[in-house]
Amino acid sequence: MCGIIGIVGTTTVTERLIDGLKRLEYRGYDSSGIAVLDGGTLKRERAEGKIKALETKLGGAALDGTIGIAHTRWATHGVPNENNAHPHFAGRVGVVHNGIIENFLDLRKDMSHRKFTTETDTEVVAHLVDDALSSGQAPIDAFRTSLKKLKGAYAFGLIIDGFDDHIFAARAGSPLALGIGDDEIYLGSDAMALAMLSQKLVYLEEGDWAVLSPTGYKIFDRDDNPVERDITLIQGGPAMAEKGNYRHFMLKEIYEQPETVGRTMTNYVDEFRLSADAPEGLGFAKIDRIIIIACGTAYYAAMVAKYWFEQIADIAVDIDVASEFRYRSPVVSQDSLFIAVSQSGETADTLAALRYCKDKGLRTAALVNVMTSTMAREADIALPINAGPEIGVASTKAFTSQLTALASLTLAAGRARKTISRDAEIRLTRALTQTPRLIKEALLLDESIEAIASDLSGKSSAFYLGRGAQTPIALEGALKLKEISYIHAEGYAAGELKHGPIALIEDGTPVIVIAPYDTLFEKTVSNLQEVASRGAFIILVTDETGAASAKDMADEIIVLPNSDSFVAPIVMSIAIQLLAYHTAVARGTDVDQPRNLAKSVTVE
Repeated sequence: MCGIIGIVGTTTVTERLIDGLKRLEYRGYDSSGIAVLDGGTLKRERAEGKIKALETKLGGAALDGTIGIAHTRWATHGVPNENNAHPHFAGRVGVVHNGIIENFLDLRKDMSHRKFTTETDTEVVAHLVDDALSSGQAPIDAFRTSLKKLKGAYAFGLIIDGFDDHIFAARAGSPLALGIGDDEIYLGSDAMALAMLSQKLVYLEEGDWAVLSPTGYKIFDRDDNPVERDITLIQGGPAMAEKGNYRHFMLKEIYEQPETVGRTMTNYVDEFRLSADAPEGLGFAKIDRIIIIACGTAYYAAMVAKYWFEQIADIAVDIDVASEFRYRSPVVSQDSLFIAVSQSGETADTLAALRYCKDKGLRTAALVNVMTSTMAREADIALPINAGPEIGVASTKAFTSQLTALASLTLAAGRARKTISRDAEIRLTRALTQTPRLIKEALLLDESIEAIASDLSGKSSAFYLGRGAQTPIALEGALKLKEISYIHAEGYAAGELKHGPIALIEDGTPVIVIAPYDTLFEKTVSNLQEVASRGAFIILVTDETGAASAKDMADEIIVLPNSDSFVAPIVMSIAIQLLAYHTAVARGTDVDQPRNLAKSVTVE
């Protein structure tokens, strides 16, 4: 989603604001802009498209000052063009905004005496504050009273002409953090924007607003009471977001998975005891059901976990897409455990579902990559995946780390509920500890998968098939292909072929069949033969044993190392990620920042 960076200090800020925007490119955007107070006067530049277009405009502009705000926009209200790009100005006020102002049309009607120049909801905020200033209110009061009139989700950075040593900030529903420097204070929509500037962060909580100056900051809660918020020390810094020798962040992150999966396991698996542990508060032994809520790729990780929890821990699992969950008024029991799965920990729909279940008295957990995120702070229990910053919009290493954490929790649940023997626990835990090595072996197939992708790149549609716990991997494979290569793709449970999808199979239609050699292999091969007889171009993703059994049944075979069926979904994921990546590269798309997509969806 949109990104915010702001600096108030004693030295020039333009170049550093642009660097901050580049750190936020991974979130997805369609325009960008910057505003500074230059000698106390508001000045700005905006551009449609990539940040390099903004840099080109700045090359011929005198735009500098010691206070400024900048923004990458992903269009919600108003088409993506320069006029609708942030920052927005009204009179003395400049503002950048993440989120949606739900009542902006009503507010525009209330201010019909003012001239609006954009199609955005954000512009109304600048007019509200400027209107209050015009009535004689002091800047801090104008900002405070304007916030009370807004409905929706927002994170703001706001500056005022003639008031050149303060940035005003606020959050409600969208994340926002402050960074502490020497004679400077920073504002950012996430830690990545601030990593190059400060390792001391203060995360604003829901409803907080703040006033920033070079010498410090003041934070107020939703009731305008002064409050203190904890300072969080972040590790890593800007080097964590560099591509190194890789062509794209996505490829770099695919290759990081042996390390990131291993790092995830350190939170849950004791490799000496060959046993998995979970926080005591999860209470697996006493719950009657698990409710897992997620969006997109995280939802497919939850789908795999449903198979695991039900088969290994003998516990019922409901999964739902977060955007639908609370709107159907689900019936929940206080003996159920709610788990939110989210890479960012800020996904608006998933966060709303978590709050819904908290209000119903459920025990809640958040499985997240960002332990300082809103979900991690608001859930009863925060469960880390520790995948590190994921810059590519299409999730790869976060997905396999989510799977690894959920697999570990399944083993812990099985032991707590006495549904698996000690021998079974040892076998499954050992299989899980082998996944970093298996992923490393799978990555050796990169060049051969690239050759297969060359043929796939010329197609306009594709189908992915799987059975059992591989069904969600088929769905994830289709999602990866469509979101970065723009090829229409659908994933199906292979047994559903004859219930409609097979009507679309014709000569040359690509069908990617995910079928490790397990108890369902023969049934999946039967489905493979059904599409082969209709002329489909079949890419079989299997293991060494499956390849030996399938022989000449497929046009192309991607042969992954043999693995226990328990961890096969993790290992199979590597092939579908590489296939999507190389197909997108062959088609010349923007792999890391695919069109119309955002890394973190912080509005509904």
